Amino acid sequence: MTRPTTDTEDDDDAPPATRQAVSYAKALRELQIELVKYQKHLIAHDERLLVILEGRDAAGKDGTIKHVTEHLSPRETRVVALGKPSDRETSAWYFQRYVPHLPTAQEFVLFNRSWYNRAGVEPVMGFCDAAQHEEFLDTVPVFEQMLVRSGIRLFKYYLDIDRDEQRRRLQARRKDPLKQWKLSPIDAAAQQHWKDYSRARDLMFARTHTLHAPWYVVRAGDKKLARLNLIRHLLTHLEYHGKDAALVRPDPDVVFGYSEQALQAGRIAP
Repeated sequence: MTRPTTDTEDDDDAPPATRQAVSYAKALRELQIELVKYQKHLIAHDERLLVILEGRDAAGKDGTIKHVTEHLSPRETRVVALGKPSDRETSAWYFQRYVPHLPTAQEFVLFNRSWYNRAGVEPVMGFCDAAQHEEFLDTVPVFEQMLVRSGIRLFKYYLDIDRDEQRRRLQARRKDPLKQWKLSPIDAAAQQHWKDYSRARDLMFARTHTLHAPWYVVRAGDKKLARLNLIRHLLTHLEYHGKDAALVRPDPDVVFGYSEQALQAGRIAP
């Protein structure tokens, strides 16, 4: 008679790639359960959570947001990804078009890019002038302090990839018929303006990394590790009933707080 095998034995006999896929899927599911636990707490206590995801083109923002929100309540979860501003919005106070999208009680809001367009894409591509860029860098710490003081929990993540990885992902995107919607003139200029984006990013970190709204860097060369550890890091900083503290402990080599030392040490892609 053939002895029945256990799930563990099946995994052990599987090829390495299969075992890795199973391990990732299991870890993701466990973390998504923790996210659901937190959302129950958020709703019960009328909390407001705002998560900002920034990074170069093809850094993995869309995929990360998809996996964070996959099993959360659609009524209390919103993803904000604003397009090009209208003429009216361009003439208004810069932050004005973002304010209506801020979370109210019981809401978890994720910004797929945010007001930090004015720290990266806009100055690099010439969509704002030097004075507008400088005004933004001066005023955004005050704006974010107002949000935090109002009771909004604010987390800012920068997904970091190197130049070769961005090139590879952009090339794959052009060949994938399911990702054609992601292509834009901005993507086409991403590699050409790599150093300009690096300078803008470094200035953004230096001027907008504050005690009340710090930047966290996510090394996103491996998309799966980036997703898992971003979720772990977020959950580590949130309080809720039934939290598995060991499960949500992030890898400090993947997610870490911005510092000048980290930049100089090469932990952030030049």
